[in-house]
Amino acid sequence: MVETPESFPPRVLLLERIHSVAAERFRERGFEVEEVPSSLSSDELKDRLAEVTVLGIRSKTHLTEEVLEAAPRLAVVGAFCIGTNQIDLDACLGRGVAVFNAPFSNTRSVVEMALGEMITLVRDIPRKSTLLHQGSWHKKAPGSSELRGKRLGIVGYGNIGAQLSVLAEALGMEVHYFDITEKLALGNARGCRTLDELLGRSDVVTVHVDGRPENENLIGAREFARMKDGVVFINLSRGFVVDLEALRDALDSGKVRGAAVDVYPSEPGQDGEPFESVLQGHPNVILTPHIGGSTEEAQENIGRFVPDRVLDFLGTGTTNLSVNFPNLQLPEFNETHRVVHVHRNVPGILARIDHVLASREINISGQYLKTNEQIGYVIVDIQRDYDSEVVEELAEIPGTIRVRVLY
Repeated sequence: MVETPESFPPRVLLLERIHSVAAERFRERGFEVEEVPSSLSSDELKDRLAEVTVLGIRSKTHLTEEVLEAAPRLAVVGAFCIGTNQIDLDACLGRGVAVFNAPFSNTRSVVEMALGEMITLVRDIPRKSTLLHQGSWHKKAPGSSELRGKRLGIVGYGNIGAQLSVLAEALGMEVHYFDITEKLALGNARGCRTLDELLGRSDVVTVHVDGRPENENLIGAREFARMKDGVVFINLSRGFVVDLEALRDALDSGKVRGAAVDVYPSEPGQDGEPFESVLQGHPNVILTPHIGGSTEEAQENIGRFVPDRVLDFLGTGTTNLSVNFPNLQLPEFNETHRVVHVHRNVPGILARIDHVLASREINISGQYLKTNEQIGYVIVDIQRDYDSEVVEELAEIPGTIRVRVLY
């Protein structure tokens, strides 16, 4: 596919109540923006995407290879969230569609929610609140305790886990963490060699892992059995990470004294739809509807962060922080044309590009190449005087996925 600045006006489709600042950022750059407050089914997406250059989604919209086939002009997808499991990243890569997410923008919101839930659960507040709503006064608080001096076990020491580590330590907690990769400990946090080691020493266990398939049922009956009696358990990461029936059994037995869950293996697509969970009705369980990162501050931060990455990509070819493209940070050039060539990662493509340009005596002002296992990503800055047929010739190089002329 060949795209030039004159090919078609850029159109943006934003779904799932993405913060209004995102639409403003795109409109400021001359994009035509359509906003839809809900997610869309595959059939609805296929009907909407024919003329769309940029798609913005959150966690409920699923972008499959079948949908991508109906989106010939789609150049970039913005995931206005952390996770990208809802996107077929390989299918996007195969069509030259870059994907960007927001790995840092809601970190603080999730951390604050985790801390708030820890305090709430160790004080047995959900149970006390329910009793008062039922008209029954119970002032005694056996077992109620402070967080200070308690051991916090963080499963997954990424952006969220690391920041939680710092704030929890400031509250006086002793922090332990486990991660499958080597991570630099912040403050006085202590790394554990195994998950079992962490589970056995923690008074509070909180899960902050990513959505890779290997994490399915990471915490199940075996893991709950290895926890201390009376542990507090929190999952704000991914729904399929925890076996909820095993958590229910651990709550029933008293192994877990209180729990907070924000994510579920199956979640309703729209507000107001029915929701069922085996955890409903437990007196010291906090259930929230996947709102860990849903603060005004986080959504506004995401609404600024993702469009900036998308606009950098469309404007300069920069792929820094893309989750599927080779990451390349590019300078701006004002005296050249910039050509983007996306191709399958096979030998000889760069030589063919250079040959096409050299055969037409086109001077190269700058050239950048980055590859991953599947694709090669080449940026070529060339002199202003060139024949438009050159772009078509570049697109005809075997293995080419997409050619874009930026300016």
